[in-house]
Amino acid sequence: MPRARRLMNPAELVRSDKILARAAWRLIPFMALMYVVAFLDRSNISFAALQMNQELGFSPQVYGNAAGIFFLGYFLFEVPSNLALQKVGARIWMCRICVSWGFLSMLTAFSKEPVSFCILRFLLGAAEAGLYPGMILYMTYWFPQSTRARFIALFLGGVPLSAVIGGPISGWLLGVEGHGLHG
Repeated sequence: MPRARRLMNPAELVRSDKILARAAWRLIPFMALMYVVAFLDRSNISFAALQMNQELGFSPQVYGNAAGIFFLGYFLFEVPSNLALQKVGARIWMCRICVSWGFLSMLTAFSKEPVSFCILRFLLGAAEAGLYPGMILYMTYWFPQSTRARFIALFLGGVPLSAVIGGPISGWLLGVEGHGLHG
C-alpha cells in the first residue's frame, strides 16, 4: 500500500476510494468509446477497400499509399501534438483531436481522386496524433499511480471491442444507399 494511503484514517480511505470509483465511472467509458472510434477510423479503409477501389478506380498501389500515409501523418505529428497537448491541456487538446478527425473523416467521403484521398488520409493521421498520449496524461490527473494501470487496461479494452463491432458495422454501412452516396 502506498505511504499516503497508509497514513489516511479508514474514513478518508473509503472516501478516497469512492471518489476514485466515481471518476472511473465517468471517464473510462467515454475514453474507451473514443478509443473504439479511433480504431474504427483507422480500420474502416480496409473494410471499404473493395467497393471503394472499384467505384473510384483506385489501383492497389493508390489504396496502399493512402492506407500507409495515414500512419506517416500520425508519426510526424505525434511529438508536435504532444507538445501542444502540454501547452493547451489534455481536455481541450483531445476535444480538438476528436473534432478535427471527425471533420476530416467526413471530407474523405467526398474524395474522388487519389491525390485528395491521400492528402485527407495524411491529414487524418496528423489530426489523430496525440490521442493516446493525451488520454494517458489525462488519466494521470485523475488516478494515482498505484491504480492507474488498471484503469488504462479498462480503456484499452476498446481496441478488441472495435475489432468485434467494426466488421458488422462496416458491412452494414457498405450496403446503405441514400442521398446519392453509397457504401
